[in-house]
Amino acid sequence: MLKGVSVLSDSELLAILIRSGNDKQSAVELSQHILSKAGNDLNKLARMSVSDLVNNFHGIGQTKAVTLMAALELGRRRKTEGAPRQRKISSSKSAYEHFFPLLCDLNHEETWALLTDRSNKVLTTIQVSRGGISGTVVDIRLILREALSQYASGIILGHNHPSGQCRPSPQDTHLTKKLKEAAQWMDISLLDHIIVCGDSYFSFADEGII
Repeated sequence: MLKGVSVLSDSELLAILIRSGNDKQSAVELSQHILSKAGNDLNKLARMSVSDLVNNFHGIGQTKAVTLMAALELGRRRKTEGAPRQRKISSSKSAYEHFFPLLCDLNHEETWALLTDRSNKVLTTIQVSRGGISGTVVDIRLILREALSQYASGIILGHNHPSGQCRPSPQDTHLTKKLKEAAQWMDISLLDHIIVCGDSYFSFADEGII
C-alpha cells in the first residue's frame, strides 16, 4: 500500500489473488511453483485452463483457478482496449501488435480481419473463424461482406499458430491468394496476412508473398 503494486514480483501478485497456499507452501511459494511450471511466462500461464490449475497444483481449487483466469483475462482485455481504435497500420509490426492481444494466449486457432480506410487507419476488427488446435475454416464471403458494409479500402488478415511454428501452411497460402483475388474484384486491397506465434510473427507482405 505504501509503494504500489509495481514493486511486487509476479509471484507476489499471484499470491494476493490466491490468498493462501497449502500445507507445505505459502501463497508466495505456491505462486512461484505455478509460474515455474509455466516457464515464468505469464502468456503461457494464461493458456492454462481451470482444470490444468486444479489438477496440477495442490492448494488451487476451482475458485482460486477462476480468480487467476479472470485476472489474466482482464489484463488481456486491457491490452486490447489500450490500442487507439483509429490507429494507423504503418507496418507489419504495427499489424502484429494489433492482433497480438487477441491471439497470443489461445490454445486453438482463430482468424481475425482488420479493416482499414484509404489512410490505413483501423475501421474495425472482426473475428471470422474459430477452429481447433491445427486449423480453422475461413469464409471469404463473410470478410468481404463486412469490408463492403464498412466501406473499407484495405484488409489485413491475422491468425495464430498455437504450435509456435510461424511458417505458413499450404492452406494459409491458398487462403491468402484466394482472398486477395476476390477482394480485388471489389476494389479492396489485401494488405497483409499476419501469423501470430507468441512473441514472433510471419508477414506475407514482408516475405513478398502478397
